[in-house]
Amino acid sequence: MATPTLHPASIIDTAADFMPLLGTDYIEFYTGNAKQAAHFYKTAFGFQSLAYAGPETGTMDKVSYVIRQNKITFVLTTPLRSGNMIADHIYKHGDGVKVLALGVKNATTAYNEAISRGAKPYLPPVILKDACGEVTLSGIHTYGDTVHVFVERDQYKGVFMPGFREWETGYNPEPTGLYYVDHGVGNVGCTQLNPGVKF
Repeated sequence: MATPTLHPASIIDTAADFMPLLGTDYIEFYTGNAKQAAHFYKTAFGFQSLAYAGPETGTMDKVSYVIRQNKITFVLTTPLRSGNMIADHIYKHGDGVKVLALGVKNATTAYNEAISRGAKPYLPPVILKDACGEVTLSGIHTYGDTVHVFVERDQYKGVFMPGFREWETGYNPEPTGLYYVDHGVGNVGCTQLNPGVKF
């Protein structure tokens, strides 16, 4: 059997990749009722309870429920009062994705490389710490009001990230066979497709 010959253009030079990605770390939805949304995704799609953040964990302005199935992690977040970024986003868009978080080896380098190429800053690098270690986050704006957050978590051994505690429930339906996020789709406004492609 003959060995196929690859055209040089089809060979990916990983050394030239200025931002190697480790996959989708999590997807965060802003929603009017995070606990109810978590129950829906558990019931309809077989997600499992993972972590929680809210007033009980020191987060005073929002609550977040984290659910997981295999390599898919959803963070469902609700504001606890009006007149803030989360509440305004829900008022403008309804329930939906705000953050597509991507795993990286170095969140500071990923941020600097993206900004140097014209990305609009969203979250300068920040280190979150607790007794289980540390997570570094940074982020850029993408299309519309959606953002990419870069997550560096190789120094963290906790359930999700600092500020969250384990969320244990007696209700955990059987998984439905979802394994990982293989792509994301962004819907852009009229006349905004070409500028997005150009970027």
